[in-house]
Amino acid sequence: MATPNPLDEITEIRELVVGYARQETLEPLKRLGTYLGWGLAGSLVMFLGAVFVGVGTLRLTQGLEWFTGSSWASLLPYLFTVIVLGVLAALMYRALSRAKKKVYS
Repeated sequence: MATPNPLDEITEIRELVVGYARQETLEPLKRLGTYLGWGLAGSLVMFLGAVFVGVGTLRLTQGLEWFTGSSWASLLPYLFTVIVLGVLAALMYRALSRAKKKVYS
């Protein structure tokens, strides 16, 4: 029987530790970076969509004859835009909370 070489055992232990560290730290961090990238891109797109909806709603309501006239009537397009954006935010929150419940249940 050949005696085991201590250097071979140390090399094998080192390879096992390095492989385990890569598997348990680097790969999850790479996946986290991917999720973070997609999440940031999605939030940017949702933000731009909300801005465009808000500006579009404001410009649409400012062009209507109902909202021209007195100084109070000129404030109504802004109020209407805030209401539309509030409803949009509530719908987004509802959809995200439903998706979170599906993930965690």
